[in-house]
Amino acid sequence: MMKAADIRKKYIDFFVGKGHQEIKSASLIPDNDPTCLFTTAGMHPLVPYLQGVTLHPAGRRLTDYQKCIRTGDIDEVGDEVHLTFFEMLGNWSLGDYFKEDAIRFSFEFLTGKDNLNIPVNMLAVTVFAGDDDAPFDEFSYRLWNSLGISEKRIARLGKKDNWWGPAGQTGPCGPDTEMFYWTGDGPAPETFDPADKRWVEIWNDVFMEYNKNADGKYEPLAQKNVDTGMGLERVTAILQGKKSCYETEIFAPLFAELDAIRGIEAPAVRSSSERIIADHLRAATFILADGITPGKVDQAYVLRRLIRRAIREGRKLGIDGAFTSRIARAVIRQLGDVYPELRHSEQRIVEELEREEKQFEQTLEKGTREFEKFISRVPAHIEKKVISGKNAFYLYETYGFPIELTVEMAKEKNFSVDLPGFDAAFAKHQELSRQGAEQKFKGGLADHSEQTARLHTATHLLQAALRKVLGNHVEQRGSNITAERLRFDFSHEEKMTPEQLAEVQKLVNDAIARDLEVVCTETTVDEAKAAGAMGLFENKYGARVKMYTIGDVSCEICGGPHAGRTSELGHFRIVKEESSSRGVRRIKAVLE
Repeated sequence: MMKAADIRKKYIDFFVGKGHQEIKSASLIPDNDPTCLFTTAGMHPLVPYLQGVTLHPAGRRLTDYQKCIRTGDIDEVGDEVHLTFFEMLGNWSLGDYFKEDAIRFSFEFLTGKDNLNIPVNMLAVTVFAGDDDAPFDEFSYRLWNSLGISEKRIARLGKKDNWWGPAGQTGPCGPDTEMFYWTGDGPAPETFDPADKRWVEIWNDVFMEYNKNADGKYEPLAQKNVDTGMGLERVTAILQGKKSCYETEIFAPLFAELDAIRGIEAPAVRSSSERIIADHLRAATFILADGITPGKVDQAYVLRRLIRRAIREGRKLGIDGAFTSRIARAVIRQLGDVYPELRHSEQRIVEELEREEKQFEQTLEKGTREFEKFISRVPAHIEKKVISGKNAFYLYETYGFPIELTVEMAKEKNFSVDLPGFDAAFAKHQELSRQGAEQKFKGGLADHSEQTARLHTATHLLQAALRKVLGNHVEQRGSNITAERLRFDFSHEEKMTPEQLAEVQKLVNDAIARDLEVVCTETTVDEAKAAGAMGLFENKYGARVKMYTIGDVSCEICGGPHAGRTSELGHFRIVKEESSSRGVRRIKAVLE
């Protein structure tokens, strides 16, 4: 039986053997991308290189396994399908090979005896059918057929199924070809029916060959790219003949630890609560390892929500004491060699989880007092005592009370709960969350205009100024840039004084006025460190990196893009300084 670790290694070894350079997984926190809170796909950290804005230090053929977070369907986690954290295997051509090599590589890895060794008769594919904007992808169709895929197993589908992008209204896009594996009982049908759910997608090759302009026209891209993705958890379950990735060895150590915490034998079937705990705490462990702490906004809020939902599910299972750090340690034992940042941050991960668990216990106490207030407002003579759906949802949203807990507590007081009212409030909340997810988690191509390049350079000057004014404990914890402003999160415990903010602003503007050259040098991580460069999220760097030096003010490892000289930035002004999460402050600033 092929395990996830075997598949991960085979994938990397295969593509390295095809001339690809292995790059390290990037941080879960996107580098200066305002379109996403988290890295949602393997292509996400490679956006500047896919756009041709700059050349990747490792070359034009790349491969990796990338840690990813997707939270658009967070409320669906608990079933057998959805995950918050997952690993994506990927390979890329940045203006090098195109459709023929990409498809041949895919076919060879899927069917090769030394690779996944999948029989051809278990596979089917889809290709772009063509429309008024772009023609039928006949090349891919004919190539798959020549490799042994029957024409009856090649479906032609439209943009809804076989087209990627653009992420916004304009930008790179193109057709894709997707590979499917038969998971049903008995032999695979002779004819491929894409609507048959027993055919499960396992791989996707995207061919970025067009640019959609502002007029809605599709023009050929100067640099044509290949972007592929294979979900490790999904393909592991498929190849092991499991109905769910939760049934594979990927989750076994986490469930075993959960059983030990509860003092029970392993059940035959895992419950929704068990799956939520394993998924959410696995995701939380990785987010914590990348420097985020629980808080009220953005990534910090998502992290808090994951941890607290896991705690609530633990209560459903009868777990009274603290337990989240034990699950986190199980994650670290399992994947610490693959992702060294887990071991490096283990103590901090444990401390943050234990602190959050203790704080949540206090929140539950406050919620219980609020519940008692609702009860006390209902006159004693009323026979049918009901807690409104609005109040039940308030307990859920504000204090983390699962509806089941509210119903149970209400029953003890001879109350019922307006469940339809709760469901309506919850549905409205989900719709708002989903709308927000479409903006925050759409995984788009970030804006790399001249204005964002200037703001990117300004963040380097800002960090240097903060370290000079506040101390060398200051390190970047996140950065979000749009064409209008920069947002910079950094490690610091206290609110900055007006005098400190004024001094930081002055130092940045002094550097701008000096008209310093922004110099980019391609080097190794060790050489960059020896030169005194700061390295943020160190685990994401590959063998070679780009080091940006701004006079005697700043020296950082960074992917760019940047302005050529500081005089291009204009006047720097701090708009706001506030708390982001525990031990992390946030500055918003503009260039005028």
